[in-house]
Amino acid sequence: MEYLNVTEMAQKWGISPRRLQTLCANGKVEGATRFGKAWMIPKNTQKPIDGRTKASKDTMASLFKKDMPMPRKTPFLHMTDLYSIAGNAEKNIAALESNPEAQILLSAEIAYSKGNIEKVYDSAYYLLHKHSGFYAVISAGMLLGLCAIWRGDLNMWRQAKIHIAEAPAKSEADRDIIAFSITAIDSILYDVSSFPEWFKLGRFEPLHKDSLPAAKVFYAKYLYAVAYALATKQLELQGVHGLSLMTIIPNTIEPMISQAMADNSIIAEIYLRMTCAAVYHTGGNDGQAIYHIDRAVALALPDKLFGILAEYGRTLDSLLEQRLSRVDLDVWHTVRDLHHVYIAGWTKLSGSVRGKKLTTTLTPKEREVAKLAAFGFKNSQIAKTLNISISSVKQAVMNVSNKTGMSRENFAAIL
Repeated sequence: MEYLNVTEMAQKWGISPRRLQTLCANGKVEGATRFGKAWMIPKNTQKPIDGRTKASKDTMASLFKKDMPMPRKTPFLHMTDLYSIAGNAEKNIAALESNPEAQILLSAEIAYSKGNIEKVYDSAYYLLHKHSGFYAVISAGMLLGLCAIWRGDLNMWRQAKIHIAEAPAKSEADRDIIAFSITAIDSILYDVSSFPEWFKLGRFEPLHKDSLPAAKVFYAKYLYAVAYALATKQLELQGVHGLSLMTIIPNTIEPMISQAMADNSIIAEIYLRMTCAAVYHTGGNDGQAIYHIDRAVALALPDKLFGILAEYGRTLDSLLEQRLSRVDLDVWHTVRDLHHVYIAGWTKLSGSVRGKKLTTTLTPKEREVAKLAAFGFKNSQIAKTLNISISSVKQAVMNVSNKTGMSRENFAAIL
């Protein structure tokens, strides 16, 4: 996290250094930390409101009062029609000036989509300590959980879920959204065991309609995780074997994409297209995967939503690099760098949650070979699928085993 000293921050906020030191000493500046005799303040910390005047006190009261209504009844503001035109993110954020709580949320969610994790963390921390309303608390908790993934921080991950669980629920519907939000975070680590039964059935009636675009995104992720677990024999379902479920999941996700377009939900559409591309790619249909990658990239480029694309570097292997390189090498380098940060944190956290040591040292080709081996493909089938020699397959399998200490039969545990 980048910090500024008192003099630098005072100049930025237009107040005197002496006044700022007093605010820090009185605990009025979020994240301010004392090093010896000097105060250091996170660069993205928001300026505290001067509470010495009646006008400012009224402003403070209006900014954060309990149950301040959201413009949409969902913790996923960025997956609603509040952001409906690619390239208009900043305009959409500015339009929420009269609802500062929602403005902070949408700004933080867009920042996450861009991969600006420091801003996400600061915003989540700010909201969680300002007595925010129900949806703001849940969303801030989810943002904190997402930061934990990028940072590989198990304690932050646990605290995020506690914050969500302690959101001020007033009804059964509120408790349903809490349950869904907690398990939505879990699903990013491929843990889909705790989703409510109604969600597993694709029955989203307990959720407000404003949360439906997000529900579809996480349902697509849920289906992919289940299909992957079945293909790698980590889960058994009578009558379902290998990649059979993976090959039919697009029949469910494709209509969701069309609905996201109809709902004017840009973020939901990007996530659904990228998830659908991952499903197609894993099932061996790169032609359809490319179709969705290219369209997702076209939606992400105007506002530089590269954080979303970076999440899929692990599931799309070298295919994402191929498509982004055709668009813009600088974009690919940015997404690649973000992916390296994301996958390092994801691997560390996932390993801590599962109680296993995962690895990030596999090359893209080694990961592709290991994945197909985990699906039960023979060397000759892997060679044909990846268009490489059998000797190359054998070498890759050996490399994976040497790097991970796992036998071929256990490759699923390290992917």
